[in-house]
Amino acid sequence: MAKTYLLILVALSILSSCSSEKQEKKPNILYIMSDDHTSQAIGAYESRLSVLNPTPTIDQLAKEGVLFQNAFCTNSICTPSRATILTGQYSQTNGVLDLSGKLSPENQYLPQEMRKAGYETAMIGKWHLVEEPAAFDYYKVLPVQGKYFNPVFRERGDKQWPKNTSKYKGHSSDRITDISLEWLRNREDKSKPFFLMHHFKAPHDFFEYAPRYEEYLKDVEIPEPKSLYDNKNNGSIATKGKDNALIHKIGSSISQRNTGRDMGKDLKIDQSLTGNAYTHASYQEYLKRYLRCVKGVDDNIKRLLNYLETTGELENTIIIYTSDQGMMLGEHDYQDKRWMYEESMRMPFIVRYPKKFQKGIKSDAIINNTDFAPTLIDLAQSNIPEKMHGKSFASILETGNEPTDWRKSTYYRYWMHMAHKHANPAHFGVRTKQYKLIFFYGKHYDPENHEGEWGGDYNFETPVAWELYDLKNDPHELNNVYGQEEYAEVVKSLKSELIHLREEFDETDANYPILAEVIDENLKS
Repeated sequence: MAKTYLLILVALSILSSCSSEKQEKKPNILYIMSDDHTSQAIGAYESRLSVLNPTPTIDQLAKEGVLFQNAFCTNSICTPSRATILTGQYSQTNGVLDLSGKLSPENQYLPQEMRKAGYETAMIGKWHLVEEPAAFDYYKVLPVQGKYFNPVFRERGDKQWPKNTSKYKGHSSDRITDISLEWLRNREDKSKPFFLMHHFKAPHDFFEYAPRYEEYLKDVEIPEPKSLYDNKNNGSIATKGKDNALIHKIGSSISQRNTGRDMGKDLKIDQSLTGNAYTHASYQEYLKRYLRCVKGVDDNIKRLLNYLETTGELENTIIIYTSDQGMMLGEHDYQDKRWMYEESMRMPFIVRYPKKFQKGIKSDAIINNTDFAPTLIDLAQSNIPEKMHGKSFASILETGNEPTDWRKSTYYRYWMHMAHKHANPAHFGVRTKQYKLIFFYGKHYDPENHEGEWGGDYNFETPVAWELYDLKNDPHELNNVYGQEEYAEVVKSLKSELIHLREEFDETDANYPILAEVIDENLKS
């Protein structure tokens, strides 16, 4: 009798366990991404701007989650970065090298895999990948950059993409959030967990903020980077030209340095001002407009969190906050992104899920945007496709510890070469926790077929040069130490790593012979 009773108890225990596992719902995943929101404009990253408290909601996510200090993009420009996030692949493999790139539905791997994992998927906000985001169950996306005010959205409908549209009144940050909230309320199948990619347009230029922020920071003096006025030994002949002959052409500026595009002209700063007075006025206006857009993002994230809390889904939702790349906010007298310099290359990346992830952890593990898709798929308890270059860092989220076999470096490549009036020369490089090696190779990869496509002079060749920064001793990259004897072994090691990474991730330019000679010669020297 006792034996029979024991067997019954065991059977009931097994049934109960199976039932519990069956009922346990996978976590929702809310992936929030802004455009050009750099880490130094987030309080939790403790930069010079943190004293302004521009992001209290995002900062709270960091306090309750994991903040990555060394998260990097592989190409600091909108379209390629977004393609990398959705494919888990470097640019030469996914085919999206620059702003002309397209990502077809069959190559939108991340939403495909999330659907396989049982998720209802949605893409809302900025898309910027030309072709229809058809791999998602639902989408409502901005055309190209979209408008800050009274935005038009493309959506699925009776007509062929991209002809189905709807128009909203108001500011894009508010309306994108409205659409996400509406989708969350009216999801077709709430028995499934959701995967929502919520993409703000803000704070992309030209920084059109909602009118309610007009007084925000109005009478505040915004802290300035020292390199705004004195760039020390940053750069090289590749970024300045011989005897500084190209400093008025390369790299759009805050000051009047770049005669093609300076921020003061864009923001209609008093053109009678000169020198530091002009630079100061230009910077202050730039940062106030930028941070007002950031404030609108932060406030709208609060709306999303409040909704999840009201519905009881907050604690069962993995919340990610990131941007598609960084942004130069006056450092080295630069605006915009594109550069491999820290402020442009670094992405904010914060993850909150107190149920299973570490709380209040700051990880210095090197991650990049090829890792985002594999990590999300891993968190969805599904299999990561072998075609993805990136690796899951879910274990870092769960333990706070960097695995011993985790990557020690990350590869970067900006392809466009002298595009727009920003006029950044093409370059690639490698970054470790201590060093950064950059190679400016001075040519466009295919100038004949792209000349003038984005308003640039792609046939304009710039000087070839290397730059090396010792980030431990020079975190603001004010001293290019390439060529100094004491760093010879460091350079040798980093060049070897560059060759290895380019071969591993199919970044060897086999299809672009115009680059082969100059790159091969310099990499092997």
